[in-house]
This record gives sequence, structure tokens and C-alpha cells, in this order.
Amino acid sequence: MEKILIVDDSILQAAQLKKILEDEYEITTAHTAEEGLGLASTENYSLILLDVVMPGMDGFTLLKKLQEEIITQSVPVILITSLTDIENEQYGLILGAVDYVTKPFHARIIKARVNTHVKLYQYRRQIEQQSMTDQLTGIANRRKYEDYSITKWNEAIRLRVPFTICMFDIDRFKVYNDTFGHPAGDKVIEAVAKTAAGHLKRSTDFLARYGGEEFVGILLGDSAEKAFAHLKRIRQEIENLHIPHDPSVSQWVTVSIGGVTIMPQRESSYDSYLKIADTMLYDAKKNGRNRVIWADEKMKQLHEK
Repeated sequence: MEKILIVDDSILQAAQLKKILEDEYEITTAHTAEEGLGLASTENYSLILLDVVMPGMDGFTLLKKLQEEIITQSVPVILITSLTDIENEQYGLILGAVDYVTKPFHARIIKARVNTHVKLYQYRRQIEQQSMTDQLTGIANRRKYEDYSITKWNEAIRLRVPFTICMFDIDRFKVYNDTFGHPAGDKVIEAVAKTAAGHLKRSTDFLARYGGEEFVGILLGDSAEKAFAHLKRIRQEIENLHIPHDPSVSQWVTVSIGGVTIMPQRESSYDSYLKIADTMLYDAKKNGRNRVIWADEKMKQLHEK
């Protein structure tokens, strides 16, 4: 069931709205704007029903805050209010509300409008998901990575937790394609992505196809030693797939991985650390491939072999 958040200081009206919608949706209620903001920022809702006239922070102010936050700015908001003048309705719509319902409301109208906006949100979310997914592997694509990386970088700065960037690609992939053909090469990319994604599935992990046979990963909260050990396991699991390579270069398909773990600061540049991860990948390939080379917080290299 899709989740809906009702924010209304009137316990009676919130209960009335919940009764109208609870057969089709999972309903959460909040009775202050502050409580509503907290819930909206930590849960995934498909729609927010928001009262305008509330003590303290009013609905218009809360709507502004919701529109400013990345996590909530795409969630549709319907304003429900006793303010019937055109000026307030116009103001609410300008702020970003998708609809404006005046009291007293009718159950059938509420249901119809809610259903419409939830369906529109689901459709938009599906389109966005498709545009952010690599069609071959099913993992995130480079566009998704570029959005996600900066968001998580800023989150790591705010939370003061270690941030890891790693890059890896399939060793001598051009030789593989020349030997076995591009359809077989696509299957190798799929297998590598599936194996890596299976080990990068925590809420603090992220994996994307960077381009061709190259991938990029992000981990939050792990020390350099822990991230290094985790990526070594991934490298070994890919080798353990025992996908035959061209025997002139390797027995099995393998990957080389380079990464860096740092404690990011506001004055730090994400791109400069991405270049360091890329340099570690280059060093891994230069030193024989099928290995992991890492840079820790002090830029000291950690070598697998």
C-alpha cells in the first residue's frame, strides 16, 4: 500500500481523513508541522495532506520547507484548508502544492483527488527510475551516480562519517570482446554487476555502471581498512565466477579495483578524490591487474598483493 501523511492540528479532522483513505492507503498522522516535517524527512510517502491553519508553523511554511529538502521536494502535497479566498489558493499553488481543497470537503472528492495524485506520483517515479537505471545490468546508471554522489558527499560532511569512493573495471575486456563477441561481453558485464551489487546492498552502499566495463561504488561510514577488505572480497567473488577469459591474457575474467576513504570537509572537493580513486585503479592495473589498491585517510596506499 502506498503511504500517505496527514498533517493537521485537528485530531478530529485528521481522523476523518484517515477513515476516508485507510482502506486503500497506509496512513500516518501528525498534529504539528514540526512532527510532520520530521516524519516526511524520514519516511517515503506518496502524498502529503496538509492543513494550512495550524498554531506555530503554519502549512504554507511547512510546504516551503518540504520543497527545499531534496528528500521531500518531489512528494506531492494537497493543501486542505478553511481559507477559501483566491489569493491563498494561488499562494499555495505557487509554493508547490499540487491541489487545494477547501473545507468542508466531501469524502468522494477527497478520494478522487488523492487517487489521481498518487497515480501521477507513481507514474513519475517509474519514469524517473527508468531514466536512472542502466538497462543492461539493472543497477544505477551514470546519471543516477552523478546525482547521488554529491548528495551523499554532503551527507557525510554533515554527519562527519568516512566516505569511500571506489572504481573498478573488467581486466582486458577488449580482448574478451574480440575473442568471444559483444553479446558474451554483455553477459560478463551483467555477471560482474550482479556479483558486486550482491555485496554492496546496505543502505549506506551504492553501485553504478560508470561506462562500458567500468563501475563506481560509494560507501558511507566504513574505515579505509574495512572498505579495503570488503572490496577485496568482491574482487575475489568475481574471480570465483570462473568465467573463462582468452587464455593468452588470463584464465578467468577478473577485475581491478581502486579506491579512497576520507573524512570529507566542507572545503574538500569530491572530484579531486574521485581522481584519486581513478589513480588507485590505474595503479592496480599497472601492478598486474586482478587486485585492489586503496588510499586511506592519510593517502597511504594499501595493497592487496
